[in-house]
This record gives sequence, structure tokens and C-alpha cells, in this order.
Amino acid sequence: MSGRHAVPSRWGHLYREIAKFGAVGLSGFVVNLAVFNIIRTVTEWQTVRASVVATICAIMGNYLGLRYFAYRDRGQEDRNGRRKELGLFLFFSAVGLVIENSVLYATTYGLGWDGTLASNTGKFVGIGIATLFRFWSYRTWVFKTAGSRPERDARHPEPVLNEPALTVVWENT
Repeated sequence: MSGRHAVPSRWGHLYREIAKFGAVGLSGFVVNLAVFNIIRTVTEWQTVRASVVATICAIMGNYLGLRYFAYRDRGQEDRNGRRKELGLFLFFSAVGLVIENSVLYATTYGLGWDGTLASNTGKFVGIGIATLFRFWSYRTWVFKTAGSRPERDARHPEPVLNEPALTVVWENT
């Protein structure tokens, strides 16, 4: 591939991944805010408690969307691999839940902003920060590219740069 077209191709893959992640995330965002506002309207639950339930509802839908749409070409095919993938997804989702709801907690109880607009704004900011974390963690740890990290012999460490000269030197050792 020529140098002129190599960069757009590399970036194009990332753009497609971000677009798919964003489509799934947008549906989760809608579910999250809808469930949050329904709970707050219908019940007398505290703000953060309602938000945690709403986030859990969004996480359940997001796994299906990410697994079968955004990252359908990645991940594990066997049952044990899927269990590990799901466990990692739930772990990183829980960390994202804490990030998201910490922002809401700070705005609600730290700043005293408990109105509908203030709660939705705090939730929106929290979702935004948590989304950045989730995108990084899901693509790095949960939905890894199959075969992207082949097993390597301890005597031949993986090269830092993929320069042919470095590879030749390591292959001769």
C-alpha cells in the first residue's frame, strides 16, 4: 500500500470502530436517560440510586450491541472465552458506572443541584467521561482483535517497532 493511502486506511478503521461504538452508545444513552427520568418521575428514589438502576439497564443492552454489532468480528468463539469477555465487560462497565455516578453524586450532593435539568446535566457529563473510559477499556481489554497478540517465545520478545532491520536482528539471536 502506498504511503499516501496508508494513513487514511488506518484512520478509516478507527473511524468505523468509533462510529459503531457511538451507535451502540447512543442507544444506551437514550435507554439510560429514559429509565433515569422515568424512575425519578414515578418513584421517590434518590437521584444516584435511580441513576445506578438506569445505568445497569443501559449496560445490559450495550453488551449485546457491542458484542453482535460493533465488535462482532473480534473476541472469543469458545464458551470459556465468552465468559472471560463478559466478565471483563462487566468489570469495566462497573468502573464506568462508578465514574458516571460519581459525577452525578458530586453535582447532586456536593453542589446541591437536584432539579431535573441539573440532574440530567450531571448525568450527561458523567456519561461522557465514563464513555471515554469504556471505549478505551472495551477495545483494549474486552473486545481484542482476534490474533492481534500472538503467543511469542520468551527468547524472542516482541519488537517495539515493526522495522525490518529490528526484526532481522531479533530473528538471528
